Amino acid sequence: MIIAAVVGVCVVLAVLAFFVPRLSRHPERGTRRTLGAGARAGGKAPGILGRIFSKPFQSSSRAVGRSGSAGRRTRRRMPF
Repeated sequence: MIIAAVVGVCVVLAVLAFFVPRLSRHPERGTRRTLGAGARAGGKAPGILGRIFSKPFQSSSRAVGRSGSAGRRTRRRMPF
């Protein structure tokens, strides 16, 4: 379920970044901030569990950043 939510957020951000590149930065930052809080909370677990619990949030945050930048990059490359 969480995977589907992250994929949905990535798709929405990519579309938003394509159509309105300037206005896509705020939702992207908010999403990354939320995922960062989850990674920090997961990282407080002791030992190797901290890395295991925070890793899904870190990779999701990276995916959100990539989808937003991909939408803006595609918009920049359009001929019109």
